[in-house]
Amino acid sequence: MAVTEPGADLAAVEAGLDALDLGPGRPPAPSRLRSAAVAVACPVAAIAVLIGFWQLIVTAGFKPSYVIPAPIEVWHTFTDQLGKGNVTSAIWTSMSRGALGFFVSIAIGTPLGLLMARVRVLRLGLGPLVASLQSLPSVTWVPFALLYFGANPAAIYFVVIMGAFPSIAGGMLAAVDQTPPLLNAVGRALGARGLAMYRHVIIPAALPGYVAGLKQAWAFSWRSLMAAEIITSDPDLGLGLGQLLHNGADQINMALVILSILLILVVGVAVESLVFAPLSRSVNRRRGLTGS
Repeated sequence: MAVTEPGADLAAVEAGLDALDLGPGRPPAPSRLRSAAVAVACPVAAIAVLIGFWQLIVTAGFKPSYVIPAPIEVWHTFTDQLGKGNVTSAIWTSMSRGALGFFVSIAIGTPLGLLMARVRVLRLGLGPLVASLQSLPSVTWVPFALLYFGANPAAIYFVVIMGAFPSIAGGMLAAVDQTPPLLNAVGRALGARGLAMYRHVIIPAALPGYVAGLKQAWAFSWRSLMAAEIITSDPDLGLGLGQLLHNGADQINMALVILSILLILVVGVAVESLVFAPLSRSVNRRRGLTGS
């Protein structure tokens, strides 16, 4: 009888998790192009309805135009700011800041969540602290960041990281805790111990919950970034979407304020629809969770 290596058995278990299906009748996965088109079309339709409702309010004349400008006025502001290069510059600055802060948060939160799941002392000591940091509004970190780092990009990155990494750590911990006990029993029966159990059984099984935690963490990091950019607005920091919104408020330019809010929403929806939604569907499909 052939003798197999324990590592090969564990790899087979991991491959089995990937191939797990809910039944023989699972429909084929839609094409990526179609999924992307649907992901973009639905938010665009919602925005169109919002604009139509907005125009009705303006036409009814509840408030003067300098308080609630018409959509066409905001469009003219958009074309003006786009011609000046402010729109593309603000989006690029905010997206680069958000992406860097988010990836640093992943590098901190993921191993922290795994350590808390594996070491009981860390779970008891750090678990409540991480949970409380999740509920703490990220804007509260802005005064501390300004006093400690000064008005420079480090202050903004600090606020973003403090807003995101607790959700990543908490999401990883919750995802590991929700791993079916049967999978752990199978892993132990095949010789998985310690890090091998996490590598081949627990982490693959926890991926759907972990990705859900990443989506929540991105939302927190994006909100944290906007709060930091608005409050730490400074010419030396460059123009981000938060600074663009702050400039509109300083100039009492409601069209620029509304434009900034819309840009923040559009970028947030685009990242959710084009990055996290396809990632979540892919992970869930591989785990046989197509019904979700």
